[in-house]
Amino acid sequence: MVPSQGQAVAARPCAYCGKPVPTRMNRCPYCREEVTEVRLSAPRRRNGRREIRRGLMYMLLGAVIYYFVGGHSGLSLPITLNPWMITYLAPVVFLGGLGMSLYGFFLRMRS
Repeated sequence: MVPSQGQAVAARPCAYCGKPVPTRMNRCPYCREEVTEVRLSAPRRRNGRREIRRGLMYMLLGAVIYYFVGGHSGLSLPITLNPWMITYLAPVVFLGGLGMSLYGFFLRMRS
């Protein structure tokens, strides 16, 4: 079947010789090498479970930082930590985890 003047034949380049190979053929007509078809997979949809889990872990980390650095534990830490950790670090980590969990719940509702 020869294409008429208005039709174009879809072709891909051969990986070995570089000449155009029609897409309907598996073998290059010039160098006789097998031309494999590469199929790309669709991007994974995010359902939100990973974000929810990660957010909950960040919230737990923020609570543990607040608990130990704030002196609420009976254990004494071998190093002294700055008070800015309880003032700034623990709330930022906790609220960041809360935001990530909410984003995960949003993704779960959307999917």
